[in-house]
Amino acid sequence: MTVKVSPVSSAGNPYAANGLALVRLTLGAMFVWVFFENLGKGLYTAGGYSNLINYYIKSSHSPAAWKAVMGLAANHAALAAPAQGLTEISLGILLVIGLLTRPAAFVAFLFLGSLWISEWGTAWIWELLVPVLASLGLAVGRAGRAWGLDARLAQRNSSSPWW
Repeated sequence: MTVKVSPVSSAGNPYAANGLALVRLTLGAMFVWVFFENLGKGLYTAGGYSNLINYYIKSSHSPAAWKAVMGLAANHAALAAPAQGLTEISLGILLVIGLLTRPAAFVAFLFLGSLWISEWGTAWIWELLVPVLASLGLAVGRAGRAWGLDARLAQRNSSSPWW
């Protein structure tokens, strides 16, 4: 007797799909909130961004190679600061509306992971680790297929890796 094993999917389980959607909405709202908070603090200006990154370089326990990457970003703050702002607001909006959720969640995983490394020793270790792993879970779990625009796109092409 052979048993056919199919991949686990949240599509067949509305409770799992709704749970992923709730995490997606929360993470998206966090990105939107942080964007406006950072905007108000002036962190998307060259000076504000450079000061913050230099604080991380001096105060964190990040590896030396990572501090060199942060130094490069601080030295190019006129470009890096608005790019970070655009990244944060874009990820927030995409996650809230559930559009291109898998790539947005994966980018959020990388982005938050880099921030987590940058903050080593300056903040509680779990403060960013939980959203980092939640982002990865959203990418794996196709979290835009419940309460999101990806559900409509999946009706046309359900096998696409983008949603």
